[in-house]
Amino acid sequence: MELAGKVAVITGGSGGIGRAMAKTFLNEGAQAVVLADLNNEAVQAAAAEIGCEAQACDVTKEADVQKLVDDTIARHGRIDLFCSNAGAGGEGVLTDADNAVWQMQWELHVMSHLYAARAVLPGMIERGDGYLLNTASAAGLLAALGSGPYTVSKAAAVKLAEFLSITHGDDGIKVSVLCPQGVNTAMAPKSLGDGQTDGIIEPEQLAQTVVETLREERFYVLPHPEVGEYVRRKGNDVDRWLGGMRRLRRQSQEGAV
Repeated sequence: MELAGKVAVITGGSGGIGRAMAKTFLNEGAQAVVLADLNNEAVQAAAAEIGCEAQACDVTKEADVQKLVDDTIARHGRIDLFCSNAGAGGEGVLTDADNAVWQMQWELHVMSHLYAARAVLPGMIERGDGYLLNTASAAGLLAALGSGPYTVSKAAAVKLAEFLSITHGDDGIKVSVLCPQGVNTAMAPKSLGDGQTDGIIEPEQLAQTVVETLREERFYVLPHPEVGEYVRRKGNDVDRWLGGMRRLRRQSQEGAV
């Protein structure tokens, strides 16, 4: 997909990755970009700074997502690219993460993508063309040692993107899943320890990788290219990978003492 002349919607758009993608898409010649975020004041300010549109939206509420899609189509006639990007960290492993955290992470990282697909796919399928970009994480392909809810929900986000691609690829629908490690946003790791990131990159660098991947219509968007090699190694010998991750966890715990 070339972004010139396209209409794009980006959730989680008030800062970080969402804002950087909006600016980059406009620089690539997008016809319109609509930023959506739970915080209306923040997203309106971001849109005013960038020069695009904005709308308040709670992506965990299907009615809000449907309204975002309907309102955008009413103004622009179509949506070419829907970037389901909203997300948040969720601390805890298993017993120390209560059900409310697990449920919040599931709704934010999985159901929000499902709501977006349900809302936007009918129009895309009717035209025989459209693109879904779902933000997951390298944690969804590998693991984030300190956060079970985040890792599990992001893994489900990857699987949902795969399912959408399989199910609707023959309808002319393209799907990509964004799986970064550390990005310099409010959600950036507090340190570079535990082997969980190969370096914190700037959102603008990530956005450029997104543009390049959309142009090539590849499934994985990997701003940290090392992640692709890790995934291949994991696939080659998952038992060895699990052993390595347990060893990394032990080293992390010993270092924290």
